[in-house]
Amino acid sequence: MLTFVLVHGSWHDGSAWDAVVPRLEELGHAAYCPTMAGHGKGVDKAVGHDDCVRSVQRFVVDRDLADVVLVGHSFGGTVIARVAEEIPERLRRLVFWNAFVPRPGTSVEDDLPPHYRELFARLASESPDNTVLLPFPIWRDAFIQDADFDRASAVYQQLSPTPYRPFLDRLDLSRFSRLEIAKSYLNCTDDTALPPGEWGWHPRMSGRLGPHRLVQLPGSHEALFTNPRLLAEKLVHAGRD
Repeated sequence: MLTFVLVHGSWHDGSAWDAVVPRLEELGHAAYCPTMAGHGKGVDKAVGHDDCVRSVQRFVVDRDLADVVLVGHSFGGTVIARVAEEIPERLRRLVFWNAFVPRPGTSVEDDLPPHYRELFARLASESPDNTVLLPFPIWRDAFIQDADFDRASAVYQQLSPTPYRPFLDRLDLSRFSRLEIAKSYLNCTDDTALPPGEWGWHPRMSGRLGPHRLVQLPGSHEALFTNPRLLAEKLVHAGRD
């Protein structure tokens, strides 16, 4: 049995994994889905990247979880990399699912294409609380293009503004490359949330991991909504020894 801790990305909270967890449990595994600090509806958005990291770290430690397969989706990849530096003894493997793999001393913003940098800066400045919410047309066409319009609209209603400051915080990560924790990269081949090519997820992000297991599946950035059963099965493939 594997013990998964599933870390969501921007605009989501832990409930984003609700359709994935039952399949993981059917396959005989345990899964936990924390919500990062500053994420979700009706919460304080004045958080930095370290707050996001500490919230996941506390979740694992407070439940005394061990031998954990720690999964990070999208922005969550930057969080699991930092969590791994803090509690490596509790982790069995890291799985980056279409996730940012940050380089030491950089921020999430450094890995965004220029059009997203400009858009997010403008949206944050126009918001009352320094947050960003993806406009629906971008969400529809770049993040969940494999869903029909009604499904995409319904999932969009579950999103909430994401704190902007964690995108800008620079991450030391001086210990990450020295960690002796197995790593996997899970790549949805139809994911266009980052435009394919120069700014794409794979091999740009996966190539930063060094030796790792590559697992691929069809689907968009939001496969946890559009094909959760297959995603769960591929998570097991990515997470097993």
